[in-house]
Amino acid sequence: MFFLGSAYPLGKFGLNTSINPILFGALRMGIVFLCLVPFCKIKVPPKKYFLPLIGFSIFMGAGVNMFLYLSLDVASIIAPITIGAQLAIPFAIIISSIFLSEGISFKKWILIFASFLGIILIAFDPKIVDEILGILLVFAMAFFYGLSQVFSRYLKELDVKFTNAFMGLVGFIILAIISQLFEGNVIHQIRSININGWLTLLYAGIIISILGHMMMFYLYKFYPVGKVLPFYALFPVFGLILTFFIFGEIPTIIMVCGGIIVITSVYLLHKTR
Repeated sequence: MFFLGSAYPLGKFGLNTSINPILFGALRMGIVFLCLVPFCKIKVPPKKYFLPLIGFSIFMGAGVNMFLYLSLDVASIIAPITIGAQLAIPFAIIISSIFLSEGISFKKWILIFASFLGIILIAFDPKIVDEILGILLVFAMAFFYGLSQVFSRYLKELDVKFTNAFMGLVGFIILAIISQLFEGNVIHQIRSININGWLTLLYAGIIISILGHMMMFYLYKFYPVGKVLPFYALFPVFGLILTFFIFGEIPTIIMVCGGIIVITSVYLLHKTR
């Protein structure tokens, strides 16, 4: 959770080194692909996995990364972005109920409503007036994360290294094309990245995307999903702590109250059957 939470302040730090946000996401996915492909058995999966694999790769590899770094790029305050990312879980539950016909209990609906209420409370903070675009972009990121989780349900039988390597390749190609169209010459951009930028990219690709997630997958081998998932509520806590040490950012009382509501609601959503 420390590694996953560090994605937000370290992502902002990387963008501050003059890396464009969409290119940052593209290079992060490219690093994931290059690191995982040597450990994959390259073979065409059965046809029934084609659509879920492509959907997962587009929404997770391209959608989540693009909107995550766009939100961090336009935001001057990182705390609302870090907390808002927690809405990925309520979105995933709602989308699963629509596409997978998974029932949502009355208690879960209350918790989903409470999580959005916490974000609304944060939005009333006077310091957030100029951060609305960043919050809307992180909402889009959370929505794409929810969509990716629907497709990932159909990929449980595939090797996780192959799934993530394919996601990295698809994410890199899509985001590199979008970066070329909207941010300018990709080759020139890459040549302009300094050492701090590359270190941040390597951290995002290797430590966060690979090590952080692989550690979670490792836990799933020994513990029930319901016991592991609630710990996801900790990543914004670590993210806010790191934000304080890196940028000296101190959340306001309203942000703290709204954050407690969101994090508690998401934690209980993980615990509720």
